[in-house]
Amino acid sequence: MCGIVGYTGKRPAQGILIQGLTRLEYRGYDSAGIAVQEGDSLAVIHRKGKVASLEHTLSHFDFQGTCGIGHTRWATHGKPSEANAHPHTSCGGHIAVVHNGIIENFAELREELEGRGHVFTSETDTEVVAHLLEEAYQGDLVAALRDACSRIVGAYGLAAVCDMEPGVIAVTRKDSPIVIGQGEDGAYVASDMIAMIDATRDVVILGDGEYARMTASGIEYTDEAGRAIEPRITHVDWDLDLAEKGGYPDFMLKEIHEQPRVIRDTLAGRLVNGALSIDELDLTPEELNLIDRVYVIACGTSYHAGLIAKNLIEGWARIPTECEVASEFRYRNPIITPTTLVVAVSQSGETADTLAAIRDARVKGARVFGITNVVGSPVARESDGVIYTKANKEIAVASTKSFLGQVVSLTLLAMLLAQAKGKLRMNQIRLLFRELADTAEQVERILVECKPSIEEAARACKDARNALFIGRGMGAAISYEGALKLKEISYLHAEAYPAGEMKHGPIALIDEGFPVIAIATKSPVYDKVVSNLQESKARGAMIVAVATEGDEDIKQHADHVIYIPKVRDAFSAITASVPLQLFARAIAVERGCDVDQPRNLAKSVTVE
Repeated sequence: MCGIVGYTGKRPAQGILIQGLTRLEYRGYDSAGIAVQEGDSLAVIHRKGKVASLEHTLSHFDFQGTCGIGHTRWATHGKPSEANAHPHTSCGGHIAVVHNGIIENFAELREELEGRGHVFTSETDTEVVAHLLEEAYQGDLVAALRDACSRIVGAYGLAAVCDMEPGVIAVTRKDSPIVIGQGEDGAYVASDMIAMIDATRDVVILGDGEYARMTASGIEYTDEAGRAIEPRITHVDWDLDLAEKGGYPDFMLKEIHEQPRVIRDTLAGRLVNGALSIDELDLTPEELNLIDRVYVIACGTSYHAGLIAKNLIEGWARIPTECEVASEFRYRNPIITPTTLVVAVSQSGETADTLAAIRDARVKGARVFGITNVVGSPVARESDGVIYTKANKEIAVASTKSFLGQVVSLTLLAMLLAQAKGKLRMNQIRLLFRELADTAEQVERILVECKPSIEEAARACKDARNALFIGRGMGAAISYEGALKLKEISYLHAEAYPAGEMKHGPIALIDEGFPVIAIATKSPVYDKVVSNLQESKARGAMIVAVATEGDEDIKQHADHVIYIPKVRDAFSAITASVPLQLFARAIAVERGCDVDQPRNLAKSVTVE
């Protein structure tokens, strides 16, 4: 998680580093710091809390050094504190390092280093890198970094500076993203392109085991053996405007309103001559037809998109499908054969648990297909094929538009498998595709028409301590995501259950005024859901129902009704999820919460 920035060039580094760290705030963090080469020493400043606190402290200094590194930390080893904030330094303070990822053997390394007299000042795993560099340094920081990494087990993106090598930043990575760019005024490094977007649009996505020596005059790239390598330049064509609020009060609301565009962009070019086409999958129709088992592996919001995909793939293609939490998948010895398709879903494309599951699946012989929002991300690179969700940069920590892009992408995949298996005829595919495309306009209607009813329901629920989300069939999968959104950004405890499970325990929670949020759209199980609402109402629950427009009967069972356009049940996850996103946000705003950066969360989970 966390965020790395670095600059070496002609300009004072301090302001550039702060600007880069500010751009990385969306990833989630608990502390921030910088190290600048100032004269013949390193000036290291870090603070617990927001980048603004660090910036305030730095306003009392006027560092003129033109080389430095910075970091936003999300705690893994050691509590959030100033002592545990990056950058970390060697005993003599001559070397400073920032790190994303996790060092699995840090305890053994720390014991060894302490046995040789090294003194540690933090609880972090990262600090061992600074001391390893100190031991290995013989005038070449990149060589020292190469030596240190030979002893490290785990995942890392690393950037280091040394006061004995003015103007040099040494960089490497393994399983944690690093991008490097050369601007007119110097060289930049970051864990995310957004941190350097003002300086350059041409970047090098550093590969695992590759190293870079950055100076004001240029960048040299080498492999693990120290041999020079030719970098591959990637051009990024999105603008900084995409990462700005665009007049909305927060990024989350802006990104919710971008969802119609995400649907349209994700579907663009997918229907060719009346048939679905996903060339990126790199499987022939014959190979697709041989698939006899599908696993969807994901975490958090992406997992809920996978639950929706399970319903669709089994319903349309008639292929047994399991949706698995990625962190559990690799430890339970799943049944995998060469005709197994593993679909890895990750917004960031760098989720550590999902990457580990991908590698395990490939070793066992599965074909792996990635669904992600980030071009060139590890999930994209390590999959046999990939669909990009076309959500562009998502800043708010709680995923909205990326989730909807995932659902649309997985819906396309389900249709493609059904097409290859001959379970859906071409005229059915064309009809489904048109209806799927129509959801973009339907979401636009929801964003305009549902605001009053959503805000009214949110005001009624804002002081609750708990809430229950229920649904059946597709509605159950939607409920899980609705409950997660409410927990993430409003800190109101919420659980989601298939409505039929209420009598098996959760109904004990219900008393007078207890909020029950129900997905009660017109579907084959509508009457069953209404029965569950009656059970809840009889026990004093306050019912908020997401229902199909024109359904007047639902008003008899619900205190608040949020009407959405009528759609095929298979596509109800797309439309019904949007009012739940807005409902969660409205409650969070009522409760005075930071909807873009909820506490304890990070945008990109790159540790297991």
